[in-house]
Amino acid sequence: MPKPIPEPVAVLTGAGVSAESGVPTFRGENGLWRSFRPEQLATPEAFRRDPALVWEWYGWRRGLIGACAPNAAHKTLAEMEATLPDFTLITQNVDGLHQAAGSRNVLELHGNIWRMRCTRCERTSEDHRVPLPKIPPRCSQCGALLRPDVVWFGESLPSQVLDAAWTAATRCRLMLVVGTSALVQPAASLPLVALQNGARLVEVNPAETPLSPHTHEILRGPAAKVLPEWWEIRQSG
Repeated sequence: MPKPIPEPVAVLTGAGVSAESGVPTFRGENGLWRSFRPEQLATPEAFRRDPALVWEWYGWRRGLIGACAPNAAHKTLAEMEATLPDFTLITQNVDGLHQAAGSRNVLELHGNIWRMRCTRCERTSEDHRVPLPKIPPRCSQCGALLRPDVVWFGESLPSQVLDAAWTAATRCRLMLVVGTSALVQPAASLPLVALQNGARLVEVNPAETPLSPHTHEILRGPAAKVLPEWWEIRQSG
C-alpha cells in the first residue's frame, strides 16, 4: 500500500524532463554547446558586442523549442499542482513547457526564453512569435534594445526567485528531483537543503547523478514514463 504524499511538496526539474519533448540540452552527446561556445553567445559581453548575432541564435533556439510540446512528465506535474494544496515547482529550464502543460506557479531559476527584458527601462513582456519580425527587437515603450529574459553566464540568478526556491526547499517534506544532472549550482544545492531539513528525496532520472547516493527513492527511466506511473500509484492509494 503506497504511503500518502507528505506536504509541502517541492519539485526541481532540469533539462532532462524537456529533452523527452525534443528540446536540445546543453550537455550530453547532442548538447547545444557542442556546436556553439557559450562565451560567444550567452553572456552580457556577447550581447554588447553583437546583439543581432545573439538574437539570431536565440531565434533559432526559440524555433526549436516552439516545435516541441509538453510530455507526460510536464502534464503529471501540472496535475500534481492542481491536486496538492502545498506544491512548489522549481525549474532550471527556460522553455516554458511547464506553463504550456498547465502549471501555474513556476519558479524559473534561469528565466524564460519567451520573455524579453528591456535593457533600459527593465520592462518585461512575452513574445511567442517565431521568427521574430525584427532582429534585434526593441522596446515598444522606450525604443531601447530588448534582451532575452534569461540568466547568462556571469550573471546572478534573480534573487526573488532564488529566495522563494530556497524557502520551498527548506520547508518541504517531499522533494522530487526530475531530469537534472545535479551539477549546476546553486540549483544542485536545493535537494541537499531539503534533505538537511528532514525532507524525503525522490530522484527521477535514467542515469546516476551525484545526488543519487543521498536519495530515499530512485525512479530509473525516462521521466515521461516513470513519473506518471509513480503519481498514479499514489493517487490510487
